Formats: sequence, structure tokens, C-alpha cells
Amino acid sequence: MFISSAFAQSAPAAAAGGDLQSTLMSMLPLVLMFVVLYFVMIRPQMKKQKEHKAMIDALAKGDEVVTVGGMLGKVSKMGDSHIGLEVSNGVELQVQRSAVVQVLPKGSIK
Repeated sequence: MFISSAFAQSAPAAAAGGDLQSTLMSMLPLVLMFVVLYFVMIRPQMKKQKEHKAMIDALAKGDEVVTVGGMLGKVSKMGDSHIGLEVSNGVELQVQRSAVVQVLPKGSIK
């Protein structure tokens, strides 16, 4: 009574070359989304990782640094994967090089 009857329609005849074009057009949004994702997320993250690696490779004795945990200290010993971090007079901690987040200007820590 309230619902009208639905009738199936016959599909129009498709051209032989039209299938490839419609397939490419349907994949276009997916390709565009990947390109945007690359330039918005992936590329900046790779650039940030490269800058962090360069900063860690450039560490030297006497540099004042901040660690991931927020500790401030002066680099006193250098190793391949660890550094000695002097956080106070006579107190030295061993931390991984990758735990260093930022190199501070000289004289920041008193």
C-alpha cells in the first residue's frame, strides 16, 4: 500500500574501451589519497628522523642535552650506543644516545 513496486532496468551496453577508463577513474581517488598521505605524514616524519640522527651523531663531550624523560645534563662520556650524562656534581647516569631529544646552548644548565 505505501511501498511502490520496484522494477529492474536493463543495463546499457558498455563499450569495450570504457572498462579500462572506468577502472582507472575509480582508482584515481585512492592514488590521490596515497600521494597526499605521503606528503603530509610520511615525508615530514622521515625528515624529522634524519635531523634527529644527525643531532645524535654530532654529540660531543661537554654538550648540554635534554633526554626523553626530561633530565638535563652535560655529556661526560661517549660510547657507541650510550653516553655518560652528568646531571649533578659527582652524579653520572648512563643513557642511550637515542634518548637525547635536544641539545641546549652552552651555559643553559647551572
